Amino acid sequence: MCQDTGIQTFFVTVGTESPYRTTIEEIITSAVRKATIDIPLRPNTVDPFTDRNSEDNTGEHVPSITWKLSPGKDLRVTAFPKGGGSENMSRLVMLNPSVGIPGVKQFVVQEIIRAGGGPCPPTTVGVGIGGGADVAMMLAKTALLRPIGERHKEKKVAIIEQELIEEINGSGIGPMGLGGKTTVLDVHIEKAHRHPASLPVGLVIQCWANRRSTMVIHRDGTWEMH
Repeated sequence: MCQDTGIQTFFVTVGTESPYRTTIEEIITSAVRKATIDIPLRPNTVDPFTDRNSEDNTGEHVPSITWKLSPGKDLRVTAFPKGGGSENMSRLVMLNPSVGIPGVKQFVVQEIIRAGGGPCPPTTVGVGIGGGADVAMMLAKTALLRPIGERHKEKKVAIIEQELIEEINGSGIGPMGLGGKTTVLDVHIEKAHRHPASLPVGLVIQCWANRRSTMVIHRDGTWEMH
């Protein structure tokens, strides 16, 4: 297992009636500090101007939390540590809409081949199509949360996912870039409506370790792991 325990990244769905909605951010940050010592996690948060490491995996905008509101009393937290090697392979492109989905597919395949063994394959690939630049990248990272083997609910998108899997695995890059038939474990696409003048495509790759865990916290304080 890789020694890079990543940037601590969380996806939180907050029930509007959850009593923890105002405290969960503080709870997560405290938990990251505790986990850094107790597990331990490798300290990975560095100020970009001073290069000073906070030594506790927290800092400005870290841990990274993506929020979503939903009706109800439960709160759902997914921990998704994101390693640096795979994150370095993230890409954003603003394509000319005239290239269409074939152009999107070409971009994804070219970038995975260019990355080679850099993101520690076999990987899971998240692709965000549409929205704006920020939305495309957010969709790409969110797509990585979908279980491996689960296709997109829209058949036309599911077909593109499968085509990308087959084309990328046909490249021969293989595990850790050493050659073979399995370069990706899965490709997940999420989409948003876009402006007529732009076709944003975000690409985010998760390494083979693919660590993650989800907890649901109920209103009464009881919890369960998913």
